[in-house]
Amino acid sequence: MSIRVLVVDDQAIVRTGFVAILSAEDDMTVVGEAGDGEAAVTMTAELDPDLVLMDIRMSGMDGLTATRLITRHGSRAKVLVLSTFDLDAYVYDALRAGASGFLLKDAGWDDLLSAIRVVASGDGVLAPAVTRRLIAAFSQGAPVHAEVAGALECLTRREREILILVATGLSNAEISERLRLAVGTVKVHVSAVLSKLALRDRVQATIFAYDSGLVRPSRDAD
Repeated sequence: MSIRVLVVDDQAIVRTGFVAILSAEDDMTVVGEAGDGEAAVTMTAELDPDLVLMDIRMSGMDGLTATRLITRHGSRAKVLVLSTFDLDAYVYDALRAGASGFLLKDAGWDDLLSAIRVVASGDGVLAPAVTRRLIAAFSQGAPVHAEVAGALECLTRREREILILVATGLSNAEISERLRLAVGTVKVHVSAVLSKLALRDRVQATIFAYDSGLVRPSRDAD
């Protein structure tokens, strides 16, 4: 089935480029374009896309606010945020707002198309440079939220172990090898973690792990 995409960017020429690339893919359909966050929220409700390709800095309602409204008001749409290097300060806020992925605008088209497919499938994507900066942000003293830490009590010892490995960026296959478990068993544990903590995907699980203090970044992260 085709992935239904809503393209959101306040620059018409940028939207045109995205639409042209995405429309050329057999498994993708652009269902609409929005030039600001308010239009993105409205069109998401009207068009029911599978994925919203969201810019952050826009006139009027920004992408962070739009992402928060889309993900917290019952929409099934996943949000993949695009930004530039000078907007790294927004990475953490975008992910906490509910974005399932964060990609830098200088990524290649192949990386973008792959990220759309991964996020639409229900998983999450973080650009490597973004991951380093995210970890660095926690190294600089992001606070541990008590209510989030308390939510860990619903997890079994094994599920906590799985969550830690997910937060370090390991795939199910890599976790399987590390813990000497069947891949299917790892998938069951990951699903249980997401369900118990009411998380959308692995990216949100990573944010939760740092938020709760379960995972602490190494001091050499940059």
